[in-house]
Amino acid sequence: MSNQLNEATTYIEYQLNNKPTVGLILGSGLGMLADEIEDPVKIKYDQIPGFPVSTVAGHAGQLVTGKLQGVDVIAMQGRFHYYEGHGLEAVTFPVRVMKQLGVQKLFVTNAAGGVNESFNPGDLMLITDHINNTSQNPLIGPNDSTQGVRFPDMSTAYDRGLQRLARGVAKDLDLDLKEGVYVWNTGPTYETPAEIKMLQKVGGDAVGMSTVPEVIVARHVGIDVLGISCISNMAAGILDQPLNHEEVIETTEKVRGAFLQFVKQILAQLDS
Repeated sequence: MSNQLNEATTYIEYQLNNKPTVGLILGSGLGMLADEIEDPVKIKYDQIPGFPVSTVAGHAGQLVTGKLQGVDVIAMQGRFHYYEGHGLEAVTFPVRVMKQLGVQKLFVTNAAGGVNESFNPGDLMLITDHINNTSQNPLIGPNDSTQGVRFPDMSTAYDRGLQRLARGVAKDLDLDLKEGVYVWNTGPTYETPAEIKMLQKVGGDAVGMSTVPEVIVARHVGIDVLGISCISNMAAGILDQPLNHEEVIETTEKVRGAFLQFVKQILAQLDS
């Protein structure tokens, strides 16, 4: 992995006009945030050594770097998923590259199904913790001690200081920000109603097919994480209707303005 990391980092650094300190991973339908980046440099994933290619609708499949709210950022406009057939080492590879590029904070976003019945489609949820419901972990295998410790602590997977900042911004914007626990399932099938009932009993508030592997690796390499879910639909069995990806994209389009304003304002207040 060390050689691949160095090759990818070198390739990206050669094209950068800035040194990013904040990374953004933009989920299904949320890639529009990258369109707000000033003086952008765009690099397609298939051009970067070691990067897989995103195959999911709503994911542009490129890195975008530049300034956003005065902050040097690097954004993944589309992510990789385990269900696409990528190994977790490949899914999380961009996070390790971000670390080598100088990223200190990572904002992870996703479109998720609402498990908490008090939520509604279009709500934004601050991720306060997660449940790995897959029996998979990107750190399985030999540990590179130059990357991180063998047994990383996950008691504060989502940085408390960044959570406080997000709550303050939501209050300033009069945004009804939900909070809760995100559950990672592998997908690509949506959950059954029985599975959702189980997740409700174990403390899940939202469910999706991403995010947790990237967060685990971010913490492994010492990057602080802020997580935000867009509740794109209510999970199976809560409403009597079938689920589909088109609904996910449609809902994220509806919350575009609130999502952009929220994340941009958080960036503007970093370290202030």
